Formats: sequence, C-alpha cells, structure tokens
Amino acid sequence: MRTTPPPHLGPRLPSPFQELRDDRFTRHGATLTLKRDDLIHPDLPGNKYRKLALNLDAAVAAGHETLLTFGGAYSNHLRATAAAGRILGMATIGIVRGDELAGRPLNPSLTQCTTDGMRLHFVDRSTYRQKTDPAVLSAILSATGVDNPYVIPEGGSNSLAVRGCTALGEELRGHTHIAAVACGTGGTLAGMAAGLAADQSAIGIPVLKGGFLGPEIQALQQRAFGAPTPNWRLDDRFHFGGYARTPPELTAFANDFEDRHGLPVERVYVAKLLYALTALSEEGAFPPGTKVTAVITAAEPPPPTAQSSTSR
Repeated sequence: MRTTPPPHLGPRLPSPFQELRDDRFTRHGATLTLKRDDLIHPDLPGNKYRKLALNLDAAVAAGHETLLTFGGAYSNHLRATAAAGRILGMATIGIVRGDELAGRPLNPSLTQCTTDGMRLHFVDRSTYRQKTDPAVLSAILSATGVDNPYVIPEGGSNSLAVRGCTALGEELRGHTHIAAVACGTGGTLAGMAAGLAADQSAIGIPVLKGGFLGPEIQALQQRAFGAPTPNWRLDDRFHFGGYARTPPELTAFANDFEDRHGLPVERVYVAKLLYALTALSEEGAFPPGTKVTAVITAAEPPPPTAQSSTSR
C-alpha cells in the first residue's frame, strides 16, 4: 500500500512549527512550541488527515463507494470524513451518538457534514457504546440500507490510522523533548509516540473522563506495531467534566491565550491541551531547558452555512 497522499487531497506536509513566548513557561526555564497540524489541510486538519489518509487509500483500492464512520455531535472526525468523501467523490454516512439529537437543529459541525454530503444516522447511546459488537454493528449497517461500506472506527483510530500518525512523531524528531497531544480515542498519541526518537517522550491529555484510554492505546500500538512503546503517558486531570464540556474556567483560559498570542483556540481539544501544559509548567513538571511542543490537531468548527440548520 502506498504511503503518498491519496489523489486530490493536497496536504501541507510537514506541518509548520510556531514558537511562542509565554511567561508561564519561560519563568520556569521551559519553552512552548506549537506543531500546527491544523494547517495541514483546510477540510481535513491535523490528525484527521494523518489518520484518514491510509484508510482512504485502502477504501479506494478495494473499490468501496461509501465511507461509514462514527462520532459525537461535535466530532471533528465526522467533519473530516464528510469532506474527504466530497473531495474523492465517495458517499459518506455518519453514525451519530444520541438519538435525542434527531429532529433538532444541527450544530455547525453536523451542518458542515451534511453540506459536504454526509448522511447522518442517529443511534441511542446504549447502542452506540456497543457499536464494536459484531451483531450491533451488523444491525447498524443494515439500518443504513447501504451495502458494503468501508467502515472507519470512531475517531478514525485503527491500525492504518496509527501507522499514518507515525509521520507526526518523525516530524518532531530533533525539535522537542516532550510532545503533547489532546486525546479522544488515542490513535494519534499511539502513532506519534512510535515515531519519536529515543530521547523524546509524549504526553496525552484525554478530553473525556473515565481513565479508560491507557489500555486502548496499548492495544492500538500492539495491533499496529506488535508491541506498545514505553515513551508516553496520560494525564487525566484536564477533561473538565467530559467531552465538549467547556466550563467558564476553560473558556477564560482559552480567551486569555488567544489574547496573548493572537491565535484561535479550538475549545473541544486544543483548549484542554494548552490548559494542561500550562498547569504542568506552573507545577514545575518540566525541568529547566525542556522544550515542550503542543500538537494542534483541530481547528474551530465552521460557522453555520446558508443551508437549513435542520437538514439531514
């Protein structure tokens, strides 16, 4: 299987670095740099391109005409998959967590999915939690009425996605001591850590509460590389109550970071990552001389389009 980008995607690789001067790091002798993966592609930013590229290659090579995947109401992965389908001329179906959302006005993320041609199929949360069970998955596929779709897991995290993210770690070699990334399903961290040099380490900041990601990341690395790597850790303290939760403290931090550095801060993933690294720096977690790099994996969702917000 080729490792060059699928036709027509046109990514900007390697993604650029952006050094920041932030006194919350410099006064402790550390530095903060951003790895701007959000600039890789306007429709498939950051880890979404890296995780989808080899999956899209496999889907096209196998002759699939439809991509089917899973996500929550604010899923960047759903948006990216919908955009990839539009670019490649493939149909897309998004299985969305929460049947209570059906019939409600769509948020900007889901609106963009439908604008890019994705058909949304809402399932109740209990069914969604069991989506990897073969019988449950079969029932979901049957309900969509589509034969033989190429199924991409939630967040895009499978072995192909993990292997696609090793390039991120390789791009970080020689640039940093610690690379940090916000984690949803853990695929980006699993691949990035495997691509780092021996003298580098990785930190993952889960954006969901529950403390379940560690074994899942180990399993992803086991399937992709034959064994987990020992060079990463998770800090579970910064989920702020769960996925897409943005309490006032986090909003205030993100607003202040934007004012300090003139950069937009995506709230679901990036704000929690930057908050965590700032807190760790203030705690003295980074010895003097440490170069810390935050991988910016997500961009702000698009504003609502002129298309009806109730469209499906």
